[in-house]
Amino acid sequence: MLAEIVISALLVIAGVFGLVGSYGLLKLPGTMSRLHAPTKSSTMGVGGVLLASMAYFAVFMDHWSFHELMITLFLFLTAPITCHFIAKAHIHREERPENLPPTGTDAGWATFDEAADPAETKGN
Repeated sequence: MLAEIVISALLVIAGVFGLVGSYGLLKLPGTMSRLHAPTKSSTMGVGGVLLASMAYFAVFMDHWSFHELMITLFLFLTAPITCHFIAKAHIHREERPENLPPTGTDAGWATFDEAADPAETKGN
């Protein structure tokens, strides 16, 4: 009975995270704010479903399923990287260095630093 409650709770929590992430992806105003919904909430939702599946197979089928663990780890490792790439592409397409707020140091924004671009320093 306890295992059923834990698995059910994981599924409900995962469903709430997925619903919040989907709603945020549709309703948030800009690209940068929309980026948080799928990378944070939906990732937690899918992770919760996969953990519930692992628990179900371990308790009721007497079989350890590591496929779900591998999928969860892959998801938690790749979602932040994908979010970073999308955010950086958005900044390069939509923003200019002079329109961004000050960094608070003598250095400018690293994403617009010409020395950080390997394509431009390759010929030197």
